[in-house]
Amino acid sequence: MLLITKPIGMNRTIWIIDDDLVSQFATRYCIEQYDEVFSIETFENAEAGLVAASELKAKKKPLPHIIFLDLIMDNMNGWEFIDNLLLLADGMVLPDIYVLSAFVRAKDREIAKKHQVVSGYFDKPITRMGLNKIFTNKVPINP
Repeated sequence: MLLITKPIGMNRTIWIIDDDLVSQFATRYCIEQYDEVFSIETFENAEAGLVAASELKAKKKPLPHIIFLDLIMDNMNGWEFIDNLLLLADGMVLPDIYVLSAFVRAKDREIAKKHQVVSGYFDKPITRMGLNKIFTNKVPINP
């Protein structure tokens, strides 16, 4: 499967998928402090993110440029979200997906390093330095 990333440009769209409202707020706040204007949408669970992705596909609109994804969520976890997004997004340009986790689990880090669509892994809360790496495309392949 060939994966295509979107070109960097103005007005990038960012989705935050996290069931923890405090983490959602902290991630959004950090992004809003950055020196660029973004369109930011938040989702309280993976299912809501998939519904939004499905709606975009039905309307023939692009997926977001970037998704910040929590791994530990009720019902559907972050890895399951990615699997479902890949099925849904067949033929669409995929977003850069950055895993944000409050729990430092070596297993999740290893999966993220090897996963074909995960662009990076960051501990919560995301920092300005982390955003600089993401927004300037300087995230190491194996963070």
